[in-house]
Amino acid sequence: MFERVKKLLVEELNVDESKITEEAELATDLNINSLELADLILLCEEKFGLVIDDEDLHTFITVGDVVKYLEKQNL
Repeated sequence: MFERVKKLLVEELNVDESKITEEAELATDLNINSLELADLILLCEEKFGLVIDDEDLHTFITVGDVVKYLEKQNL
């Protein structure tokens, strides 16, 4: 799942691949702003066929948080 999320970040949001680790913070380390985070959420919903609740968005601090959330959805 990490590789799938990493691919989205690189291909869709033009994030530097060398900066992407599970511990990397989306805003601080990867410079993802709120609009880009919304794009990432939409991409995840589209690519993985799920709906991410708005109340869950605040839990997405690191790349690993996104990966763990998606894994919990049994993807």
